Amino acid sequence: MAQPSTELHEKLGSLDSAVKSSDSDVEVVGEKGYSSEKSSQLEASTLEEDEVTYVNGEPVITTGRDVSRFLVDVRDDGDPALTFRSFVLGTVFAGLGASLVQIYLFKPVQMSISTVFLLLIIYSFGILWAAVFPRASLVEGTRWSRLGPILKFINPGPFGLKEHVVASLVASTAAGGSAAVMNFAVQRLYYDTHVQATTAVLATFSTATFGYGLVGILRPLTVFPSEMVYWANLPTVSIFQAMHFDSAANHKRLKLFWSAFAGMFAYEIIPSYIFPLLNAVNVVCLATQKAPSKAVDVITNLFGGGNGNEGLGLLSISFDWQYIGSLYMSYPLIQQANSWIGLFFCYIVIMVIYYSDTWNSLAFPMLSSSLFSQNGTVYKQAAVFGSTFQLNQTALNEIGLPALTGSNAWANLTQNLAIGGLIAHCILFWRPYVVASFKQARKGTQPDPHWQAMQKYPEVPWYWYGALLVLSFFAGLIVVLKGQTTLPWWSYILALSLGAFVAPFSNLLFARMGNGIATNQLMKMVAAGVQPGKPVANLYFSMWSHDVISSSINLAGDLKMGQYLKIPPRVMFVTQIWGVILGAIINYIVMISIVDAQREILLSPHGNNIWSGQQTQSLNSAAVTWSLANQLYGPKGPYFVIPMGLLIGMFPTFVQWLIWKRWRTIGGFKVESIMLPIIYQYSSWLYVGVNSTITSSIMVGLVSQLWLRKYHPGWYRKYNYILGGALDGGAQVMIFVLSFAVFGAAGRNRLFPFWAGNPAQGNVDYCNGNGALD
Repeated sequence: MAQPSTELHEKLGSLDSAVKSSDSDVEVVGEKGYSSEKSSQLEASTLEEDEVTYVNGEPVITTGRDVSRFLVDVRDDGDPALTFRSFVLGTVFAGLGASLVQIYLFKPVQMSISTVFLLLIIYSFGILWAAVFPRASLVEGTRWSRLGPILKFINPGPFGLKEHVVASLVASTAAGGSAAVMNFAVQRLYYDTHVQATTAVLATFSTATFGYGLVGILRPLTVFPSEMVYWANLPTVSIFQAMHFDSAANHKRLKLFWSAFAGMFAYEIIPSYIFPLLNAVNVVCLATQKAPSKAVDVITNLFGGGNGNEGLGLLSISFDWQYIGSLYMSYPLIQQANSWIGLFFCYIVIMVIYYSDTWNSLAFPMLSSSLFSQNGTVYKQAAVFGSTFQLNQTALNEIGLPALTGSNAWANLTQNLAIGGLIAHCILFWRPYVVASFKQARKGTQPDPHWQAMQKYPEVPWYWYGALLVLSFFAGLIVVLKGQTTLPWWSYILALSLGAFVAPFSNLLFARMGNGIATNQLMKMVAAGVQPGKPVANLYFSMWSHDVISSSINLAGDLKMGQYLKIPPRVMFVTQIWGVILGAIINYIVMISIVDAQREILLSPHGNNIWSGQQTQSLNSAAVTWSLANQLYGPKGPYFVIPMGLLIGMFPTFVQWLIWKRWRTIGGFKVESIMLPIIYQYSSWLYVGVNSTITSSIMVGLVSQLWLRKYHPGWYRKYNYILGGALDGGAQVMIFVLSFAVFGAAGRNRLFPFWAGNPAQGNVDYCNGNGALD
């Protein structure tokens, strides 16, 4: 959480303090009470002393400064980074990572691909490579000695940390550069436009590399300081160092990884294919099979959650790890606590909106991101916008304005509230930190020990990033001028400028808290003002503004990982650009395969428990409605409050700041620990998709971040992240296999025979209201 200017690295709040004081085994001592093993690292840093909490002799990791001192070692062995082996392994596994992430964009729950899984499987193949391929030492002093340089090029020796990191970052960067591809999926599904592969790859490359150029220029603010942690990357960093710096303990860690990976790989076929009821076990649903139909409808809306857009999933327990995931094993507790508050409001507000008939909600499904006509049928947007992708006023007058479901309208409103709250929070609470960071950059100083350790490597000159910005700008301009975007060149420039303005705010939140804020609504609002009546132009405007921000966050996290692991900056530059190129190509190919094979399901407002078009539907709905901004979002429109949310969201944060200026703590609780942007974001979290996983995800977070981290920090540091990565990897590889083998990603579905755990009719959790059995 953000702190005042003189306390940039304080601990995260009263939640942590309360837990600390409740444990009789906790000892609070100064920094110098830590073991001699770490003393050299601490003496090398210029960070001021503060109190550190210990449990059974292990420090409890709380702040970014704790991460820099205790969790991540400053050690640097100077081993080679960019080699033929790391390049090949990274390229090969980029295909797997990029394919998996694209598949999940068409799932009812969007999941990220575990970098921990990628790094561990790359490690196994790297060790195998080093053992199998001949080394140069075999031919030294023989008549074959001239082959020595070639053999050394192919097999430079033991598989080192930096080779491992480079290969993994190529793969993970490719798996993170797919957001722009969804725009082409929207055009393919809703506008029957088959964008050329060259155009798609150029556009995707443009958004990602422009974001990278921004990150490069903003490194002193968003990468170098200790508090810029990028918490979701800590499993990756910890495992890299554990595997290469602590070889005596590797055997246990690897044994745990492969045992958990194999177990989850074998298990995942059960909840995802054979026994899908396990993804949504809800006692209320099971106990109300004979309730009156009206009661069942309400029960389904509140407790149902096993099928796409079925209900809010209250109290459902999921045993399907592919949708639970390990993110809650790394998010800081303060972030999770704020998200719980948002989820609490989400259950209440969406039900109130629906049953109070706000925004004519009862005429539509309670949860859906599709567009509807006023009578509840799917909106005929093709007739309104035609083959030119521009508004036909005559057709609009005949067909009428489109309508959003109440939950979708609420989600759009909360996105704007979150954006307004984020900007206000960064300016009011984090302004001193931003000023201090830029002063340090100007002076060439930075107290972070990892930044100091990196100073022996040549830094990437600022003009490299400037050149990348220019290159990405012209790549995008080619797409605008030659592709089917309907976006004029000046709107393209405005979109990039808007993305560049918002990117620092989003990076600050993501780096410090572990999750970001969706900025799509802001971008579409601006696009509506400059390009009315053009939904496709709205899509592309958002791509070159919002997607620039999302790619900047992903790439900034990788740059931080490079700083933690001492990868030379110029090697990082090459590594990330290559990963971006691979991701652009692979994501497009996989998207085409899925969209062509599952077109009808992706166009359905509901989808099923395997495939869902909620991502493309949401993008399309926003583009269409914002292209009619004057009629829908103007002062006389039904959704006027949505654009006003941008301003409304700032006011509560301003009030919070005034309270904080007067009282830093109230009843032992730090006022600044309340993160309103996160609360806003999660208060609409359940508006689409499979929602049966929330309770299980919260339980995972409590076990990991409250119990293990606080009371068993030694086990937490050694095994928490490895276990999470193994479970993610096993589940995701099985889903990759099932997607193409039986789920129809390549064309044909092969359904498992129906039985009680896989019902033929209705919802898989037996919340069979809303006409599911009609």
